[in-house]
Amino acid sequence: MSDAKEKIVNAPNSLTVFRLVLFGGFCVLILTNESKAIAAVLLGFAGITDFLDGYVARHFNQVTELGKIIDPVADRILVGGSLVVALISHSIPLVIGLIIIFREVLMSTVTVVLAMLRAKRIDVIWFGKAGTFVLMVAIPLMILTSYTGSHVSEIKVVFNHIGLYLSLVGIVMSYTATVMYIPISLKALDERSMN
Repeated sequence: MSDAKEKIVNAPNSLTVFRLVLFGGFCVLILTNESKAIAAVLLGFAGITDFLDGYVARHFNQVTELGKIIDPVADRILVGGSLVVALISHSIPLVIGLIIIFREVLMSTVTVVLAMLRAKRIDVIWFGKAGTFVLMVAIPLMILTSYTGSHVSEIKVVFNHIGLYLSLVGIVMSYTATVMYIPISLKALDERSMN
């Protein structure tokens, strides 16, 4: 295999692509009402790959320029897309879903604007990745424990509350990361103007 191929086809990038495949399976299952439980499990595994690809890339020196681009894009698709699907299926609270989606749209818009202005590409910061990971635990939990009807088990209620609590933690972390990106974005614009 050539050096060029090795930089594109490696474990972290393969995990990122696999994350999108899992997301596709999640969408099919939940929108066709096949199984919320299996859909939540797929989404949970997708969230785990979000942690794994970054870990493998850093610890095994497999960070690539392609990975720096497709990983955050996959994150936006996974979080934003899973929220839209979960809201359509009435699996998570509307307010929580809209707050998270607003942040995802904001970050995507800023990324596109910076690219259009030919600013230096911004690397993902750890705090933002951590917030995404917390949300990718919270969202499947809320989907898995969303319920209707008169009979609700206590364990389901407990895990639903855990999902709600984690979603609030993830929201705080994500919006904190958004604020942290402001000086980084301004610096990228300044460096563009100096070149």
